[in-house]
Amino acid sequence: MPRLYGFDNQALTRVRGQERQVVREAVSRIRAGQSQAEAAAWMTAEGHRGTMGGEWTSMTLGRLLDNPAIAGLERDPDTGELRETGREALITPEEFRWLQQRPGRRGGIRSIERREDDYEYLFSDGLTVCADCGQRMTGSRTGAGTPSYRCQSNFEGRGGCGKIRINAPRLEDHVAEYILGELARPGAQAALEAARKSMAAEAQEGVVRIAALEGKRTELAAPYAQGQLSRDSFVAADRRIGQELRTERARLRYLEQAVDVPLGGVEDLARWWEHAPFSTKRGLAVLLLEMIEVRPARARGVRDVDDRVTLTWRTALAA
Repeated sequence: MPRLYGFDNQALTRVRGQERQVVREAVSRIRAGQSQAEAAAWMTAEGHRGTMGGEWTSMTLGRLLDNPAIAGLERDPDTGELRETGREALITPEEFRWLQQRPGRRGGIRSIERREDDYEYLFSDGLTVCADCGQRMTGSRTGAGTPSYRCQSNFEGRGGCGKIRINAPRLEDHVAEYILGELARPGAQAALEAARKSMAAEAQEGVVRIAALEGKRTELAAPYAQGQLSRDSFVAADRRIGQELRTERARLRYLEQAVDVPLGGVEDLARWWEHAPFSTKRGLAVLLLEMIEVRPARARGVRDVDDRVTLTWRTALAA
């Protein structure tokens, strides 16, 4: 069986750096508006070939982009829900979900479904947390299709209480007002640069920890293969390391958003925010904020968000 493009081995524990960059560039092109066929044509024109030596087509690229392993994910066999594996990835889970939901997508298990307009959640991936249980909130549509942030419990019983949900556009507009206020303060640029430097150092420490955990995972194989470690002990140790890897990789993705954001002077902040790239707005939010904490609504049906949200600021400037 041929290896999956971007990975060195069948266990998907080692990536090929050059192939990962090719996949990331292809995904970036698709997100920028190119078709899947155009992205595949670019890969072929640049001399990139599949693992069996064939040229890339819309179909072969589509099969690769439909595989959750490229985002460090897998599907639960019973529920079909995506869950993190703790393995190294070619793209982020958010990018993978966007690829599955993008307008005009062909092929894959969801191609025959009518999809809602895609919504990019600005404050997901660990920034927004549930005040009741401390679990990070994720983007999730309501039964009526409204984008929201929700505290979710998952199929293995991990996760949060599953009780709190808040309208995504209202929360994002509310937090954006405060972010713009902080950006308008004197000295904001210097404070952001200091925050970015600190987070870049933390990100590098995370890379080292991930490499060490991957080494431990690899070292487990030898004693298990030689019969020195029982299957139960091997599975338990591998699961524990996998959980640590999931935590470290999620934190690293979170930090990288802030490290990569461009910083520069902007005169009309409100107008700039309205049209700024999604990645820039999210990166600035991560630089400025440690946490967006969401409390339960006062009563069922209450839509106001002001008294439900507490912002914990990262920078020394923020109050």
